[in-house]
Amino acid sequence: MREILEKLKEGAISLENAEKELEKIAFDRMKMQFVDRLARLDINRSQRTGIPEVILAQGKKDEWVEKLLFEMAKEKGRGIASRVHPELAYNIAKKTPQGFKADVHIDAKIVIVKSLDYKTPKTGGRIGIMTAGTADISIAEEAKIFAAEMGCDIFWAYDVGIAGVHRTLEALDVLLSEDVDVIIVVAGMDAVLPITVRGLVNLPVIGVPTSVGYGIGGKGIAPLMTMLQSCSPGLAVVNIDNGLGAASFASLVAGRVAKYRNTANK
Repeated sequence: MREILEKLKEGAISLENAEKELEKIAFDRMKMQFVDRLARLDINRSQRTGIPEVILAQGKKDEWVEKLLFEMAKEKGRGIASRVHPELAYNIAKKTPQGFKADVHIDAKIVIVKSLDYKTPKTGGRIGIMTAGTADISIAEEAKIFAAEMGCDIFWAYDVGIAGVHRTLEALDVLLSEDVDVIIVVAGMDAVLPITVRGLVNLPVIGVPTSVGYGIGGKGIAPLMTMLQSCSPGLAVVNIDNGLGAASFASLVAGRVAKYRNTANK
């Protein structure tokens, strides 16, 4: 789009031709890939929204996930599937077409199929990730892997909940020393870690409640309610166990910050 506008500015193309080219780009960005009368892949979502299409494996037949993932990789050079169980991950890796490779992240439940020459575009965004406990790590890993695929640099500190507040402060020092633009905090149980972190830093914080804990709050309701009732302004909250959603939001924020940082440094 920028190239077309520059050509128009230089007089290399007419206003009418520039308009036609821009209309074509707009149409292409809305185009779907219809796969075997089964699903419509939003193949240009990344260009349109900044967030790549992700195939949610949960609730789908394994063969559907494989078909959609490989089709996406062929179209865009990369396909991403989330909530992938280990057996499916193994089968995807085994069936990956020639000219592609599968990056399997068991803890994150993510599989990424890429062409051998695919390079993830870097935005310069910097994201910190913290977990309250080790039981929260799988959700944090989902956020970490997806944010990296959105072009950000990731720094993390796990098992730093405020049951030992010295751990929290030490971890924060490390993340702040890396000049992160936003912090994702993953927590279950009473989930006061993201509230505490937000009260200590001048950065946007994204809370991810997890389905970790005992009794009535054990499915994530208690941590979700705790975060939503936070008295620390500047804390955003995503749905229970939604590491991918947190990574999407954090990456958009960090990417925009990096853009202005780079402009200011020129």
